[in-house]
Amino acid sequence: MSENGHMDREDLVRTMRRHHICVLIPTYNNAATLRGVVDGVLKYADDVIVVNDGSTDATADILASFGDSIVTVSYGRNRGKGAALKHGFRRALELGYEYAVTIDSDGQHFPGDLPLFVRAIAENRGALIVGERDLSGVDINGKSSFANRFSNFWFNLQTGLRLRDTQTGYRAYPLKRLRGLSLLTSRYEAELELMVFASWHGVRIVSIPIRVYYPPQSERVSHFRPVFDFSRISVLNTLLCVCAVVYGLPARGWNALRQKRIFTGDFRPFTHRNGERREAAVTLGRLVRSVYGITYFTFWSMAVFTPFACMYLRLGGDTEKKKLRFHRMLCWISGHLVKRFPGAATEFENPGGESLAEPALIVCNHQSHLDIPVIMSRHPKLIFLTNAWAWNNPLYRDIIRNAEFLPVSEGLEAIMPRLRDLRERGYSIVIFPEGTRSADCSILRFHQGAFMLAAELGLDIVPMVLHGAGHYLPKKDLMFRRGVITLSVLDRIPASGLEGLPLRKQASMLRSIIRDKYDSVAARKENMMYFRSLVSYKYAWRGWNVVSRCRRTLKDAERYSSVVDAGANYRKVRILNSGIGVFPLLYALVNRHTEVYAFECDAADHKTAVTTAALPANLHFVHVVWESGLDAGALYDATICLCGQDSCEDTEKGLFRLEIRS
Repeated sequence: MSENGHMDREDLVRTMRRHHICVLIPTYNNAATLRGVVDGVLKYADDVIVVNDGSTDATADILASFGDSIVTVSYGRNRGKGAALKHGFRRALELGYEYAVTIDSDGQHFPGDLPLFVRAIAENRGALIVGERDLSGVDINGKSSFANRFSNFWFNLQTGLRLRDTQTGYRAYPLKRLRGLSLLTSRYEAELELMVFASWHGVRIVSIPIRVYYPPQSERVSHFRPVFDFSRISVLNTLLCVCAVVYGLPARGWNALRQKRIFTGDFRPFTHRNGERREAAVTLGRLVRSVYGITYFTFWSMAVFTPFACMYLRLGGDTEKKKLRFHRMLCWISGHLVKRFPGAATEFENPGGESLAEPALIVCNHQSHLDIPVIMSRHPKLIFLTNAWAWNNPLYRDIIRNAEFLPVSEGLEAIMPRLRDLRERGYSIVIFPEGTRSADCSILRFHQGAFMLAAELGLDIVPMVLHGAGHYLPKKDLMFRRGVITLSVLDRIPASGLEGLPLRKQASMLRSIIRDKYDSVAARKENMMYFRSLVSYKYAWRGWNVVSRCRRTLKDAERYSSVVDAGANYRKVRILNSGIGVFPLLYALVNRHTEVYAFECDAADHKTAVTTAALPANLHFVHVVWESGLDAGALYDATICLCGQDSCEDTEKGLFRLEIRS
């Protein structure tokens, strides 16, 4: 076991190779400690590059003794640490590495801290990782201590960032994001320059704590020349400060814009309600649709139909013909409103051709406030049993009372005479046997009262199934989304077919029929395009970068829709490189019977994914760093690899590739 708790060297090596990480050791005349440093690094890594910066001691012989286990870069004249780093970086890029962890050869760094850098690289994609030494209990001379504070001051002045240790040589560099290598000076100050240039060009700089060992003063080898080097560094830092004003500051601003690193936080008025994240954020489109829809409905129901209905029913006699005409008007206006649900299409399915010519008890699952007008638009002779909330709602209270709807709260015995009268007049009774709506549109237990009513009145039962209304206008949300609402009319069940069957079994049987049909409709309707808008609402107003990445993934939706829509074939699926979770969320929503495990190593992306509101129960986000955490492929029916996905830099080039491995 290493000092940081990572147990398996093979796992560490595999993880380093997955992220294309090498270790780079620049050395100059450190023969006394070099062998121990290289041996120590090889205990943790297989990919090691050593740059011999013109050493004149036994360095060359020591490096030769390691043979092919390391890559050596050598040149005859000492050129300084900056030059050694440049040569090492270029060699690492030639070999295909994307990260280089630099470690000094004087023995002050612990190779056992390498797993800390590997973890930091994995969790902070594209960042420059700086090891922060704890110098509080270390025998460090005054010149070194002053040099570190001196360097920290200049770095803060040039970048606006604060680091406690800018002089450490234990770092991890993102090689493809380094800038200014051709301008790099050749000595110690090159490490500070690299960080300054990186910061100017939008590279995030992350500090991690590391250990440090300083040998006794008498045993130390130092190539630092106080007067000359301090003078040179002062001149260089003065130039960098000038460059920071004329180039660095504009470059930082431009890169912040290009990388969308401004407006990074949630816009809480749109994403939260009562301190909790909304299931779907408020967007301009939702706001406009909701204001329009509510205004349109209120106008027609309260300003037009209600006054007209009051006058119509009060003028003349209270005849059956007049009541039927009123119901036909109600059916017409319901159809008119249903066709104009903003942002939604309404579809009707009636394969058996049920006409409701004979009275029946209509049982339907309950989804939203829109259920009544959708069903009401199908036939004029429908009477609804409503709850107390609908019975007393000021928007349509007068309408439903004049339409002879009845409140369930009065009890079946109290309303039974009126129901018998309605049945004799040819009216069908509509009831929602769940009694209430579920927040996730699942079908709740059916109460037995509806079936007792059917038996008492001798009514056939016509099952109807609503799908999509609860997604379009959810239970805990009063704002419209986008969607498709489907009402399916199933075959009539004769009253004689239920005789002798206990009410409990009748309720269970009808629930199974409606649930099976609901699942069938959901399998047809709930594809990737169906949930696309919901996913966009979940990521809206969560910071410019997050919103942009979500939109980029959704923009490519048609390219991978076949993969998402085919997921029902799998019981358990693994998704690698899941990013901020857009693709896994789509996959889990569409394939609600598939357990989806989404793996991501980047800590910020994982946090964005898991803090998304109302995640489906079949979606599991997993933060994983080590390769061993991805080795359980045999446990999954399929693996989906997202390459160049929204979490990667390649997406700026518009790349998106899927690999499926069964």
